[in-house]
Amino acid sequence: MSAPINRIVPTMWLIKDATFDSIIDVRSPSEFLDDHIPNAINLPVLDDAQRELIGTTYKQINPFEAKRAGAAFVAQNIARHLQTGLAKKDRNWRPLIYCWRGGHRSGAMARILSDIGWHSTVIDGGYKAYRKTVLDELDRLPSELKLIVLSGTTGTAKTHILRAAANIGAQVLDLEKLAKHRGSLFGSEPGILQPAQRLFESRLVACLHSFDPKRPVYVEAESNKIGQIHIPSALWASMREACRVTIVAPLAVRVAFLLRDYSHIIEKNDNLMQLLSGLRKRYSKDVFANWQNNITNGNWEEFVTSILETHYDPSYAQSTASRPLTDILKLTATRLDEDDIMRLASELTAQGS
Repeated sequence: MSAPINRIVPTMWLIKDATFDSIIDVRSPSEFLDDHIPNAINLPVLDDAQRELIGTTYKQINPFEAKRAGAAFVAQNIARHLQTGLAKKDRNWRPLIYCWRGGHRSGAMARILSDIGWHSTVIDGGYKAYRKTVLDELDRLPSELKLIVLSGTTGTAKTHILRAAANIGAQVLDLEKLAKHRGSLFGSEPGILQPAQRLFESRLVACLHSFDPKRPVYVEAESNKIGQIHIPSALWASMREACRVTIVAPLAVRVAFLLRDYSHIIEKNDNLMQLLSGLRKRYSKDVFANWQNNITNGNWEEFVTSILETHYDPSYAQSTASRPLTDILKLTATRLDEDDIMRLASELTAQGS
């Protein structure tokens, strides 16, 4: 006798308190890469090439031939998953399954798993219903949190301070970690691609749901775009209305910190001027010639000092002036080494405890 197949509506407990043994996304790899429920695994019943072929057959030949070819692909792929990724699942395994709309693809997987004896659950409405829930939560959650923005000029180790604060128990919304980018001209992480916008938003909602709204949530002051990722409008609005903690540090200390933190760019600086090309309309040829000369000759302290004074510090002053947040604390850095960063993290969290 087949095990029952349940259908559920995708509420946010799927993200926060999911009790299933596995969450299976049976969509194609490209659909999964664009976005998926956190912690889901991809066991496609149609891969990208097969899905495209079925669509072409449906349009150019007829629906019957498309369904017959699709059924063969689905059967082959599910059989392969049973012989590989699902081969060691015991009889008590409980999966949650979804596809694009909660229809044919997830239904095919669920029926076969049910025939085996596994109690399977399918998301009613599939990914589309889940995505609507994510968008609703992105509009709702930010206003319920007590955000505290950590601000400061470039090179004041804001990200490091926040991560140190997280290590000692503070609630930290690490947008740069979620976006896989440091949020500046030089912010791309070596060998790491940014997630798709929708995948970023799924991970962001999961993170927001993990916070206790009675405790402060610390977040770094950002523009509304981190690399190619846009901060959702409701969160951006809440960040612009939050209380602010500002960190200050001597210029020489900031330069020394940046030389350590961006050592990978110093070591491989072939495309550094290309990264700076987006600033050509803002600064003179003499400024760029000076930067090029410092890079060519390895005058890194002079280069970093110049770009801070010429570009980053004026941009920060302009941005800060446009955000009239409520200032609640100023932190003063001395060295920005590990001990100093930990001290600053402790001082930051002490005011919110």
